[in-house]
Amino acid sequence: MPAPMSEPLRLPPPFTLVRLRERGDAFAHACAIAGESGAGTLTYVGRFDLAEFAVVLEPDQPLRTARRAFCAAMVALTDALRAYAPPHKAVTIDWPDAVRVDGGLVGGGRLGWPAVAAEDEPPRWLVFGAMIRTVAMTDTDAGVYPLVSALDQEGFGEAGAAQIAESFARHLMRAIEIWQADGFDAIAGEFLGRLTHAPLTGQALAANGDLLTRRRGTDRSARSDLRTALLAPSWFDPGLGGPRQ
Repeated sequence: MPAPMSEPLRLPPPFTLVRLRERGDAFAHACAIAGESGAGTLTYVGRFDLAEFAVVLEPDQPLRTARRAFCAAMVALTDALRAYAPPHKAVTIDWPDAVRVDGGLVGGGRLGWPAVAAEDEPPRWLVFGAMIRTVAMTDTDAGVYPLVSALDQEGFGEAGAAQIAESFARHLMRAIEIWQADGFDAIAGEFLGRLTHAPLTGQALAANGDLLTRRRGTDRSARSDLRTALLAPSWFDPGLGGPRQ
């Protein structure tokens, strides 16, 4: 259900904007139209308290490796926030999908693909969706829930949903250009550099995007499956329809 124009949203080419009403679901709508709308379609819900958007991608790799596009999109999402963050604020990722600012959960990303897609063939489409809490909508003292937050509580000033979506689009183009020019290892390095991790551990990404974690001084690695993790976003509360409280 497209919405009338309200706050302007300026996206660089080749993005095409689909604006939804406030009660819309950017991720679900993007998945529903991805097969016809094509790469670069960006669905956007203009909410006061939440930056909510999703973008359609058309990878040329088999699905098992194409999912690594999620890492590139998470780099772009955290870069979009860093562009507006106060200098002392850390923007980090909890593997693989939750975004925190100074330790407080503000939202995250998720990935969709066709239900019938084969792992060894390129999918018709992928959809990366994001939700970032821009304004805290409760009267509860922030100290009661120290592990959740919103951009207004972290000093992001006037950065709202439109600014975050625009910044994400620009940084996604940059991430894709880096991947094309320097290979996925360059994106993997940026993604890993933003992950929270236990002390005295090293991390790497497998060829399919799985996380390999090794305790320093040992030769044994634990493997975290990316596909399985993406099936149930860790930061998303289905009851709230948004980031966990």
